[in-house]
Amino acid sequence: MAGDASVPRAGEQTSGAGANSPALYTPEERRRRDESPWTLVQGILAPLQFLIFFVSLGLVLRYLAIGEGLWLADASIVAKTAALYAIMVTGSIWEKEVFGRWLFAPAFYWEDVFSMLVLALHSAYLVMLLGEFGSAEERLWVALAGYAAYVINAGQFLLKLRAARLQASELAVAG
Repeated sequence: MAGDASVPRAGEQTSGAGANSPALYTPEERRRRDESPWTLVQGILAPLQFLIFFVSLGLVLRYLAIGEGLWLADASIVAKTAALYAIMVTGSIWEKEVFGRWLFAPAFYWEDVFSMLVLALHSAYLVMLLGEFGSAEERLWVALAGYAAYVINAGQFLLKLRAARLQASELAVAG
């Protein structure tokens, strides 16, 4: 959803070694990002969500392997889904403050598209759990599909964070 980086815009250039790389933020977007309290919120929620994911993944795999701990696995997936919803809502607010759009700002278009897949899979899990659709194993496989999509989406954001930090370093050297 949101974070410390964005998709490059056509025509914007950075200096230094990445002179052919488009800039990730305009100066005004960088100022809004740095001043937004939602930047800190995202910085707290992202690693918290990852921690919940990691614990939950272990609990889900444990249940699928030995058939024990379904209640814990389900509770952990619900916690992971709640963290996902929290990061999506606060990320939308962050995106609105920084880029002027609630979702699908050009800077985050592909991350937001993939985030929708992650959200859809987690939501499908909740529907299966609350509506008692499918078996426990089927429900957990849907959760694992959501987790796989989450890992890819998290990777997208980590790449953007790295790119934003490289851009900031280049600007500091050039400035």
